[in-house]
Amino acid sequence: MLQIPLPPATEEMLRERAKANGEDVSAYAARLLHDALSAPSVDELLAPFRKQVEESGMSDGDLDQLGEELRTDVWQEQQARKAKSA
Repeated sequence: MLQIPLPPATEEMLRERAKANGEDVSAYAARLLHDALSAPSVDELLAPFRKQVEESGMSDGDLDQLGEELRTDVWQEQQARKAKSA
């Protein structure tokens, strides 16, 4: 059995959410931990992208520029949508 000390406010939130979901607090906490640990880590999610970047031969500067271009494109698309809905 695992025992985890929690701050009182955290324990209260856990109890409230378990109750709202109709679950025992221990079962609810176990499910939350299982779900969190079952999800891939950020490193696992980014591994294919990192591999592609490495294989492409892109420099850090190239990657930064690509990121900036994508950010600008997204911003412009958002502005265009706002203008259409106004």
